[in-house]
Amino acid sequence: MKTIGLIGGMSWESTAHYYRVINQETASRLGGLHSAPLIVHSVDFAPIAAMQSAGDWDGAGQQLATIALALQTAGAEVIGLATNTMHIVADAITRDLSVPFVHIADPTSDALLADGFETVGLLGTRFTMEMGFYRDRLAGRGLTSLIPEVDRTNLNGIIYEELCRGIVREQSRQIYITAIERLAARGAEAVILGCTEITMLIDDSVSPLPVYDTTDLHARALVGAALA
Repeated sequence: MKTIGLIGGMSWESTAHYYRVINQETASRLGGLHSAPLIVHSVDFAPIAAMQSAGDWDGAGQQLATIALALQTAGAEVIGLATNTMHIVADAITRDLSVPFVHIADPTSDALLADGFETVGLLGTRFTMEMGFYRDRLAGRGLTSLIPEVDRTNLNGIIYEELCRGIVREQSRQIYITAIERLAARGAEAVILGCTEITMLIDDSVSPLPVYDTTDLHARALVGAALA
């Protein structure tokens, strides 16, 4: 099995989930006491979040690209970025890499298409919902994505002010459920949890639409790439 390099910490709450799923999937596929050879670089999220707010994507891309190259130098043979939003700088990260980079939107698209869906709701940070980098990649696979028409600021705030801090509130869960109901009314057939923290709040047991958890799908795809 190849060594996985994971750029995490955005936030550490979801990165911990990545670590668990990667090792569970490895054990499931290989059996016995197998676990994943894994190198994690967990960043300090505060400076990254400040660059997001300032629109300094070049600075953020340069920082994450340096980390990715360091993981490659340390022996990583497959690289993953444990956040949806920062895939906005995926091109900068991969520019000088010579090992595979697994884009988080790709295993999500694969799963949706395999299940026959064409129109999906997309929830995430404002950057993921409103900027083209994520929706364009989905469109390139033939998927039409819908984002909430209202409450995007509120949904974004729940991610940064609550979920990234490990706070899970029932009131916030209901806000997300209402957003999914509105997406369903506009024609969404399923919903993408396009922020790695939303899985702390929403799953199939409470969602009005089938849920596609990018954290889980991406972690499993990294294992698949490492075993390829």
